[in-house]
Amino acid sequence: MVETQQSGGHSAPAANPGADARVPSMVWDAWGIPAGHKPLSAQIRGLLAQVFGVSGDPVARRDEGDVPLRASALTPAQRDGLVEMVGADNVSADHRDRLRHAGGKSTLDLLRRRAEGPQDAPDAIVFPADHEQVLAVLAYCAEHGIAVVPFGGGTSVVGGVDPVRGEFDSVIALDLRRIDGLTEVDPVSGTATLGAGLTGPQAEELLAAHGLSLGHFPQSFEFASIGGFAATRSSGQASAGYGRFDDMVQRLRIATPTGSLELGRAPASAAGPDLRELFVGSEGALGVITEVTLRVHPLPETTAYQAWSFPDFTTGAAALRTVVQAGAAPTVFRLSDEAETGLNLARSGDIGGQAVTGCLAITTFEGTAEHVAARSAEATALLTAAGGTALGEKPAREWEHGRFAAPYMRDALLDVGVLCETLETATTWSNIAELKAKVTAALTDSLGAQGTPPLVMCHISHTYPTGASLYFTIVAKQLDDPLAQWQIAKRAVGDAIIAAGGTITHHHAVGADHRPWLPAEVGELGIRVLRAVKRELDPAGILNPGKLI
Repeated sequence: MVETQQSGGHSAPAANPGADARVPSMVWDAWGIPAGHKPLSAQIRGLLAQVFGVSGDPVARRDEGDVPLRASALTPAQRDGLVEMVGADNVSADHRDRLRHAGGKSTLDLLRRRAEGPQDAPDAIVFPADHEQVLAVLAYCAEHGIAVVPFGGGTSVVGGVDPVRGEFDSVIALDLRRIDGLTEVDPVSGTATLGAGLTGPQAEELLAAHGLSLGHFPQSFEFASIGGFAATRSSGQASAGYGRFDDMVQRLRIATPTGSLELGRAPASAAGPDLRELFVGSEGALGVITEVTLRVHPLPETTAYQAWSFPDFTTGAAALRTVVQAGAAPTVFRLSDEAETGLNLARSGDIGGQAVTGCLAITTFEGTAEHVAARSAEATALLTAAGGTALGEKPAREWEHGRFAAPYMRDALLDVGVLCETLETATTWSNIAELKAKVTAALTDSLGAQGTPPLVMCHISHTYPTGASLYFTIVAKQLDDPLAQWQIAKRAVGDAIIAAGGTITHHHAVGADHRPWLPAEVGELGIRVLRAVKRELDPAGILNPGKLI
């Protein structure tokens, strides 16, 4: 019943031939890998010129070797202390390593990365091999006053892995990529135990060898890590079928500066509050997740695809609610509003040879042939009765084919002077329309007042019996100071989300960017509870300063 296996690749190939294989594979100043970056099409360049008055000519990008970094503040004695625990080859202050651990991949992160002047970066990168080494590093850093930023795939879009020193003189990035094993498979119970440093593709490859899958496919899937998924309450694109990542978590192993925790003994328990909930979503501020036991499922025998159109967003949202509340949700269930349908997904209103207006929905169904047929038939009847028009499978297949590529388009827009950013929230079904209207108005007003009226697009990305998430994409012409431009809009929309009864984040996490609104969501007493837990687990306050609380 119990089987053990290590990752076949340990880490993705480095971005440059001959570079250290431990270094994250994403390029330093954009999303993803070089092969994913494509020039804008003539059609898009023409649209940008018409709507935003920009030429579409990209700015020159710097070579990473020309980017100045603040000098490392780690002392030789501190470096020697870290080397003693993990080995000389696993402590790096190399320019490339430091730059590629200098933060996440939000629009603000990338704008800062492309700015002139010295960049903030960790003073060193430490690559522990196992839980015991993580414990040793945390104890050492607590004793010597070194801040520690746990680092998985570096995909945070909320400032969650920014190298903040706080009150400390130095900060290290604790890169978990070497903790990459599949240490246990229990096919009878349907669980698997994975190292926190495994990326999404590595985990799926290892599980597939046993005929299993996790089925967790967020947009960051290609680069994000198992530990990062847990630490941020990640939600994948197949959440309607398989649940959020926190729904999958069975057991956790956590290293803290004051010791280890092993949490989760059974599928359910009444042994007091579930302490796993303190760490799923803790963003590395309370401890470092080193190992996760997760619910897995057999690889699906078949997948069925179907796209739908609805006359408007209100009708489409009501249709999704009907299906979800009937217990007939597909594996993937998404609805784009009119703006997103018209400009992004509908390809100028022609999908599969059919003229489409209104809103586009995507559904997929995974499982056995019999199960897929039954579920898709039930959902089809409900969606048709709710005003939907079936469009065939082609649009759904096209969406799946390009579902991880959107960040590359964001980066191409940034290169030509167009601001592009995303944000997400969630609320109850009865409040969906109000929240969507308030968020759209806050973005339109705050950016419009700066002379840069935006295009605001939205889709429902995750559904629940009681509500759904709203995912917004915002595009506007960049001002001379795009950082300040977006920060004004971010403050306005954050206030609007809280005032309209939404959550400040559904799956992007809190990080640094959403921290100002957390007290309004959980209350001042809630913040004091979290701080009390942090004092117990991290009395020196070294873990991920400036994030969450």
